[in-house]
Amino acid sequence: MKQQKQVVMQIPMSAPDITQREIDAVNTVLRTPTLSIGPYIQKFEMAVAEYTDNQFGIGVSSGTSGLHLAIIAAGIQDDDEVITASFSFVASANAILYERGKPVFVDIDPQTGNIDPDLIEAAITPRTKAIMPVHAFGQPADMDRIVEIAHRHNLIVIEDACEAIGATYKNRKAGTFGEAAVFAFYPNKQMTTGEGGMIVTNRSDWAALFRSLRNQGRDVFDAWLNHTRLGYNYRLDEMSAALGAAQMTRIDELLSKREQVAEWYNQRIDDIPGIKKPFIASTTTRMSWFVYVIRCGSLNRNTIMHHLHEVGIPSRPYFNPIHLQPFYRDRFGWKRGDFPHTEKAGETFLALPFSGVMTEDQVDFVCYHLRQAVEMASDEE
Repeated sequence: MKQQKQVVMQIPMSAPDITQREIDAVNTVLRTPTLSIGPYIQKFEMAVAEYTDNQFGIGVSSGTSGLHLAIIAAGIQDDDEVITASFSFVASANAILYERGKPVFVDIDPQTGNIDPDLIEAAITPRTKAIMPVHAFGQPADMDRIVEIAHRHNLIVIEDACEAIGATYKNRKAGTFGEAAVFAFYPNKQMTTGEGGMIVTNRSDWAALFRSLRNQGRDVFDAWLNHTRLGYNYRLDEMSAALGAAQMTRIDELLSKREQVAEWYNQRIDDIPGIKKPFIASTTTRMSWFVYVIRCGSLNRNTIMHHLHEVGIPSRPYFNPIHLQPFYRDRFGWKRGDFPHTEKAGETFLALPFSGVMTEDQVDFVCYHLRQAVEMASDEE
């Protein structure tokens, strides 16, 4: 690690990578009368589908809305069960509840933070209809094993790939293993549309259903005020789609820049005792770096976060387990101790500032103060 200069840096937790190309694309839309359901949504959908090796892309207003529509397509109804991980953003499980299904959590692999395939089969009941693996932090879950279990039990697989565009599992793109997958493009993601998401699938019947559901239930041949089914306003507007289409022309650059920042972190984290860098499974042939999450082990994470905050460096716990969120505890009776590896990760994983526009000097600054914070936390042991 370079010797740290005694300076103060303003380092955001995350930041989008926006160039003049994206600004020009959005301005082009604003100079037209078509701000929704225009050519850019089609262009963006085709770009994401092609990049992720899928036949169809369906742009939606968020990753959450995409997961909701995938749950509908899977036929989830009252009390149907979907196996997933509690170590995720709450939207994963919420999407199941929207259709009155029940999320059934299993514990994670403590190294990757992804759902543990060894625990899935024991969670299957006659009410189980689907498995929804979450590719945590941009690392694909162990999809071969998950798909094999699903096929054996006639279950649908929906990939929550909201954090994983561009990731590969055994050289195969995330988003190609289930009946459908969902990517998200919030400003802290690898690429952004501001708000927005994309469902990808190779099923033409599901693609048609998604296009109807996102547009108030209109079918292709319906008149504007005719509605074939209950639908939603989950459309992605043209400005967001234009931004996404421009970002897709730079997707390899965006991912590579984040890989470089992660490598700077990896080199420096190796030299800080008591902290572990992210674990990359042998099946992950490309990590799509969404966030950079360290493992604090036995160190007091609150002490580390407090010291970083004192010098202007933000950090975040990642994730707070869904089963311990107040709503889920009250509704399902889950409690601490139900999923030990998930809870341990929730207590010890810490996200550092991370984006593709971070500089090496900024990474140096964070790691210099992280070392100081670790020394303070170690003194408390």
